[in-house]
Amino acid sequence: MSTGSDTAQGLSWREFLGDASIASLSLVCMAVWLHAADSLVVATMLPRIVADIGGAAYVGWTVSLYQIGSIVLGAASALVTLRFGMRLPMSASALTFGLGCALSAMAPSMGVVLIGRTLQGLGGGGLVSMSFIAASLLFERRHIARVMATISALWGVSAFLGPLLGGLFVQYATWRIGFWFFAVEAMLLAGLILWAAPRHQRAGSGGSFPVVRLALLSAGVVLVSEGGVVVAPLRTGALVLAGLACLALFFLGDARATVSRLLPRGPLDLRHPTGAALVMILAMSMATIAGTAYGPILLVRIHGLTALEAGYVIACSSIGWTLMAILVSGAPERLDRALIATGMIVVALGLLLMVWAMPSGAVWLVAVAMAAMGGGFGLSWTFILRRSTALADGEEVQRIAGAIPVLQRLGYALGAAVIGIVANASGFLTMQAPEDGAHAARAIFLACLVPAALALVAMLGLVRR
Repeated sequence: MSTGSDTAQGLSWREFLGDASIASLSLVCMAVWLHAADSLVVATMLPRIVADIGGAAYVGWTVSLYQIGSIVLGAASALVTLRFGMRLPMSASALTFGLGCALSAMAPSMGVVLIGRTLQGLGGGGLVSMSFIAASLLFERRHIARVMATISALWGVSAFLGPLLGGLFVQYATWRIGFWFFAVEAMLLAGLILWAAPRHQRAGSGGSFPVVRLALLSAGVVLVSEGGVVVAPLRTGALVLAGLACLALFFLGDARATVSRLLPRGPLDLRHPTGAALVMILAMSMATIAGTAYGPILLVRIHGLTALEAGYVIACSSIGWTLMAILVSGAPERLDRALIATGMIVVALGLLLMVWAMPSGAVWLVAVAMAAMGGGFGLSWTFILRRSTALADGEEVQRIAGAIPVLQRLGYALGAAVIGIVANASGFLTMQAPEDGAHAARAIFLACLVPAALALVAMLGLVRR
C-alpha cells in the first residue's frame, strides 16, 4: 500500500500504465467486460433464440436467473477470497461463466438456456465482485482511481458494443456462435488469471460456508423480483414483504456471524463510513433504475421516438458515467470527499430534472437528465471504493470491495419492484395517449426522489471527517 504522501498528488495515465501491472489490469478489465457485455448481447439475441427453440414464457427468467446468480455469488466472493485467495476463486468463476455459455450454445430447449444463464450469472457476479476486490488488493491505493475509471469505461463501451455484437451474431452467424464467443473468452480469462494473479493474496480463514444465509438472500431477491414482474396489489405486496423479510433475516444472520461473514460489519449502519457507503449505493441504485427500466417505453409513448432513438437517449447515462470517470480519475485522494458528494448531488439533480423533463420537457432535456445521472455516478464511483477501504480495518477490505457491486445489483432489484408498484398504480400498463404516459412518468420519477434523498443522507456519513 502506498503512504498518504503517495496519494496526495494526482496520478497521470502515463504514470499509472507504467507503474501498474498490465497483467493484473488486463484480467480485471476482461472480467468486467464479460459480465457487462454478455447481458446486452443476450438481450439482443433473445428474439432469435425464442424463434429457434421456443420458450417465450420464460424469457423474463433469462434475466432474473442471471441477476440472482450474480448477487448470490457476488455476496460470497469476499468470503471465498478470504479463504482461498484471489487466484483459484476468480479462475473458477471464469470457468463457471464459460460453462454456462457453452451450455446455452448447445441448448436444445429454453430449459437448458436457463441453466446456462444461471451459471453465467454465478460466474459473472463472482468475476465483477472479485474485480473490485482485486482492485483493492493487487494495486496500490494511488492506482485504485485509475483502475476504477478503466472499469467504468468498459461499462460504457459495452453499452454500445453489446447490442451491436448481438445483432451481428444474429444477422451474419447464429446466436449459438454468440454464446461460443463468450465461452472462449471466459476460458482465456481463466488461463490469464491462473498465470497472472498472485498466489499469496490470502487474508485468513473464511470459516464455514453460509449456505442458509445465501439461500435467504436468493429467496429474497427472487420474491422481490417476482413481485415487480406482474404488479397486482395483494400479490405484489405479499411477495415484496416476504422478500424483504428474507433479506432482513439474511442481514441479521450475517451480522451475527464471525469469520464467515459475507458483508462488512454494520453494512446498513449510517453511523459508520462503510455502512453509509453501502446504503448510499443501495438507495441511489434503487432511485436510478427507473430511467433504464421505464425510460425507453415512456420516450416512445410520450415523445414519439423510435425504439432505437429512445435507446440512444437512455445510453447518455453510460456516456456520462464513462466520460466523468475518466476525467476525474487522476484526482488526488484529498478530493475524494468532495467528488463523492458532488457526484451524488448531480445524480439527485438529474432525477429531479427527469420529474419534469420526461412528462413535459423536450427530448434533449431527458438526455441531459440521463447524462447527469450517469455522470454523477462516474464522478463519485471511482472514489467510493478508495475512501471506503481507506477508512476500514485491514480484514474488512475484501468484504467491502465485494459488497459494493452486490449492493448495487440488489438496489436495482428492489428498485424495479418498488417502482413497478408505483408505475402500475399510476396507469403505466393501461396508458394510451401521451397524457397518460406523462402522468405515469411524473409519478414514477417523483417516487425515485425518496430513495435518492436517503442516499444523500447516507452520503453525509461517508464524506464526513
